[in-house]
Amino acid sequence: MRRWIVGLGVWLLLVLPTASGQVRSGADVLLGDSLHLLHGRRIGLMANHTSRLSDGRMLFDSLRSLPGVTVAALFSPEHGFRGTAADGVAIGSDTVAGVPLHSLYGATRRPTPDMLAGLDVLVMDLQDIGVRYYTYLSTMAMCLEAAAEAGLPVLLCDRPNPLGGLIIEGPIRNDSLRSFVGYLPLPVRHGLTAGEAMRMAVGEGWLADSAAPRLTVLPCAGWKRNMYHDDTGLPWINPSPNMRSPDAALAYVGTCLLEGTNLNEGRGTEEPFLRFGAPFIDGDTLASMLNALELRGVRFHALRYRPIPMPGAPNPRFSGRVCGGVRLEITNRHCYESFRTGLEIIAVLRRQHDAFLSFRSYLDLLSGIRGTKDRSVFDLLDRADADRRDFLPLRAPYLLYP
Repeated sequence: MRRWIVGLGVWLLLVLPTASGQVRSGADVLLGDSLHLLHGRRIGLMANHTSRLSDGRMLFDSLRSLPGVTVAALFSPEHGFRGTAADGVAIGSDTVAGVPLHSLYGATRRPTPDMLAGLDVLVMDLQDIGVRYYTYLSTMAMCLEAAAEAGLPVLLCDRPNPLGGLIIEGPIRNDSLRSFVGYLPLPVRHGLTAGEAMRMAVGEGWLADSAAPRLTVLPCAGWKRNMYHDDTGLPWINPSPNMRSPDAALAYVGTCLLEGTNLNEGRGTEEPFLRFGAPFIDGDTLASMLNALELRGVRFHALRYRPIPMPGAPNPRFSGRVCGGVRLEITNRHCYESFRTGLEIIAVLRRQHDAFLSFRSYLDLLSGIRGTKDRSVFDLLDRADADRRDFLPLRAPYLLYP
């Protein structure tokens, strides 16, 4: 497969540590060192509420205040430009400060030729969380496809992977299960930044057939692969309404699989993805069974809770009903196996509550493997291990950080 990337700018000096020890995002690098890339150009900006500089300013506001820079169009992903819409809710287009805002989670999920007409460059800046299910990488990949068709160069401002860049979990998505929650054939926890993932998508030919996108990635400064979010010195901004902490993002690698069942995955509570339950669950028994597995880096605590409608979760499963359930306490993130934990949770639920537990085909889209519910934990982990061994050398040419 082709491993070259047309027009790729790799600014290797930018990965050196900053004097303060705080990581600088690609957006900070752009404003501080690289504005010549945008001077005199009409810009389309794919962004949302996470697209901020380290001082808290919105990238959109900063760019449109600069002489010689024109932000002519905005594009937003799932959850909208302000990041408040619930998952799966279609969002209409709008204007922001007089600039057209094109929603890519409504009537279309990729920019149309009319949306891109008159632009000189497309800038992308979104905080991904390092999990294949999370749709921001899908939106970025579709933007690359549309930009290539339009002959438009793309500048991607990179951001740290909050789960670090060393650990890889889960199987690679099967080609027959391509979807918006699995647009690229990546492991579930892939250990890539958005910039690295888009480099790989271009270099491996994963995008729709078209001319190769002219992609330039502005790397973060000072980020290293062993860093989790709280090592970066950057503030946590909820990238979506229910992704409220780095621990929630880490748990999401496994507990998001519960969206393929009839359980509540913590939406409608203060701890989405760190708790789960249903009216038919006995939390004490379930917690005891899970703790008996002695899974690394996690403890399970029984609880009872009542999901309620709230911003970002207007219709949580079992809304208003008391659920028995379990809360995850991640005790050691370095050895915690999130994807395995999700599989073990489902396996225990099948033993304890098989008469009440049901599955949707969505589970296969999430796992990336057909027939997930009928496979053993051992079989799924064996497949994930084999995929990891294949993926590590494949991704190596596209990595930007030590």
